[in-house]
Amino acid sequence: MRGAETAIDAPPPPGARIERRRRIGWSEVSLVLLPVLALVAILAVWQLAVVALDVEPIILPRPTEVAQSLADNASVLSSATWVTLGETLAGFGAAIAIGIPLAVVMMYSRGLRLTLYPLLVVAQSIPKVAIAPIVLIWLGYGFEPKVVIAFLVAFFPVLIGSATGLRVIEPDLVHLTRSLRASEWQTFWLVRLPSALPHIFSGLKVAVTLAVIGAVIGEFVGATNGLGYLVLHSASQSNTELTWAALVCLGVVGVGLFGLVALAERLLVPWADREPAE
Repeated sequence: MRGAETAIDAPPPPGARIERRRRIGWSEVSLVLLPVLALVAILAVWQLAVVALDVEPIILPRPTEVAQSLADNASVLSSATWVTLGETLAGFGAAIAIGIPLAVVMMYSRGLRLTLYPLLVVAQSIPKVAIAPIVLIWLGYGFEPKVVIAFLVAFFPVLIGSATGLRVIEPDLVHLTRSLRASEWQTFWLVRLPSALPHIFSGLKVAVTLAVIGAVIGEFVGATNGLGYLVLHSASQSNTELTWAALVCLGVVGVGLFGLVALAERLLVPWADREPAE
């Protein structure tokens, strides 16, 4: 019996630990390598198809032409990118600052939850493209209306992700804290909020990409700078290479912001990214 217990309690052999670390290391590399390889393949097919079919640049430019436009218009694209990035971050930050506290209040107030949920669903169902002209009439054509539109687009995922996470909690954990005579405040900080973080970050990852779209919607409707404005202006001038270059910058902004939120999730919620046991 003692031998059996020793066998059960014995740590895995060094070879198994090395193999596990190797699998985890390959998993980390594949997260970057596989998308990069897929992107290279797509660009290669795109280049070959445009050359083989002799497609006019005004219809679809070659990736090499888009890359040349990125280099030739680096200063213009950089300035526009910073404008759109600022609008996106401001709207996303406002969505976090309002959405998460409101989710907490709604969790503790059933009356407020029943009152606001239908109104929020109705507001979310209205296309933000239809609201954008009204926001521009109210606030003008400066920085603020783009921030408001980015906020409106990003707010709902933040609120729903936070509200879902705060309500989906194991009852045994709540009973345990109550049996230890923990206050509601202690229960919130020690149990509810940590349990809700994976759901909150899921909402944030959706919201940050939508915030980019919201900022671009505002620039489409009325702006004098930003990547959305640059897309419309270059397209109206039949400069499709610059149009695609601006779209590439938008993609980089969206992927970069998503990656930063995912990194924050990994640092703050490490238990949500554990590899399942085999």
